[in-house]
Amino acid sequence: MALGCFISTGRSIEQSLARVQRAEELGYESAYVTHIAGRESLTVVTAYAMRTQRIRVGTGVVPIYTRTPATMAQTAATIDDLSDGRLNLGLGVSHRPVVEGWHGQTIDRPVAEMREYVAIVRAILRGEAPPAEGEKWQTGFQLSGFGPRPDVPIYVAALSPGMLRLAGEIADGVILWLCTPPYIRDVVIPMVREGRERAGKTLEGFDVVPAVPTAAVEDPAVAHASLRRELLPYFGLPFYRAMLERSGFDDVIAAFDAAAARGDGDAMQQAISERFLDTLAAVGDGNAVRAGIERYRSAGATSPCVGPIGKTDFDATLSAAAGA
Repeated sequence: MALGCFISTGRSIEQSLARVQRAEELGYESAYVTHIAGRESLTVVTAYAMRTQRIRVGTGVVPIYTRTPATMAQTAATIDDLSDGRLNLGLGVSHRPVVEGWHGQTIDRPVAEMREYVAIVRAILRGEAPPAEGEKWQTGFQLSGFGPRPDVPIYVAALSPGMLRLAGEIADGVILWLCTPPYIRDVVIPMVREGRERAGKTLEGFDVVPAVPTAAVEDPAVAHASLRRELLPYFGLPFYRAMLERSGFDDVIAAFDAAAARGDGDAMQQAISERFLDTLAAVGDGNAVRAGIERYRSAGATSPCVGPIGKTDFDATLSAAAGA
């Protein structure tokens, strides 16, 4: 069992670097960076590695359509080399507005494309010839002058049963977002186990890494209000909506859609219910924060990751959660 954290750069790269150093001092096992539209995650991960000695650094996650698998493998091998073997390479499909709108690429067969992508990256990291039968990507690239780096762990972001099974089959871990403890227990673990069995493996050594929105606060309502605003975009994305409906929050989706149809932004936020937030987040005093993280462990998570909630003191939260 381990404890990780998500540390994004926000407005200040220096503050984030200091925060990663503090997480290392507090005993966190890993620090992940999201990949959205701010500072580029693999560059940030490199900076985190250069300021620390022990903590693992990872992407949570890089969309596979933003780089060819050859470029991704070369970059990962370089960061792993610079960090003395401390990189966790988190890969994800992302969503059509990002892949198509930002990068001009297409998501056609996400599970099959993730399988193909990871196979190429793994082959290059192992110093092997990449598979020649790729449908979306073909490459003859191989590392030269350094490497191989066969021990770089590859994590796959997953929400659906199909991608969860694939993660269990081909990856070293799975990264989760908006997956509540009951969903982890009832869907994630069984699907990952099925994938591991396909590969002739057990769950032993497989890392289940949920991002846990966390805030050490006197008044949980303050954190919940910020979290509602932050979650709004996800309730409009098909992959998350399907997962939330499978999680038993179809009433939340229905209320959100009704408010969206009226153009009522406040009601859209309020549709994200207290029941959902209480299930998802670890919010309150130190004991409540640690108990919230423990709910994820009890559901089967091996490395719950403390994530920030806007308008709250994340440094205080890291300290409060460190004992979990």
